Amino acid sequence: MIFVRTAREAEVPQLSAIGLLAWEQAVSGLVDVEHMRRVAELAFLSFLRSHWSTTSVIESAGMPVGWAACEDQDGAISDLWIDPAVQGAGIGSRLLLHMESEIVRAGFDDVTTKTHAKNARAIGFFKKHGYAVNWLSTTYSAKLDRDVESVGLTKRLVADEPPGYGPGMPL
Repeated sequence: MIFVRTAREAEVPQLSAIGLLAWEQAVSGLVDVEHMRRVAELAFLSFLRSHWSTTSVIESAGMPVGWAACEDQDGAISDLWIDPAVQGAGIGSRLLLHMESEIVRAGFDDVTTKTHAKNARAIGFFKKHGYAVNWLSTTYSAKLDRDVESVGLTKRLVADEPPGYGPGMPL
């Protein structure tokens, strides 16, 4: 059985490990993974220690297999990490749908996310789910000591109201 729930504090190390595995796959060939692994691991642990209560976990057969978060509670998905062993099985799609519904429930009409510009798999995943690339930027990353290109993706979640009729409305 697959379902989404809120993370538990005791799961932080396990969720961090899932994030790290997915991150390694996403940046393979772009950065020296061996050199950056410890920095990434500490970043995941730090993030999850302070955001576990607002992190959504997707479970399959009673085990966490992915997680997602909106770090700033602003309609932007800051994290979506799926264990590489289960990628392609619809787990990420289910978690994304959950996040989108939570964003609408929080009062936002649009969702945004971003990834590095060479992460074709993530960009393809989001495009498949109705997202469009709406910006490209290059910023210096002190952790990587180089410029990194990122893309921003956006999706409209709430349909615009069609024009109606009545007083003051054109026919």
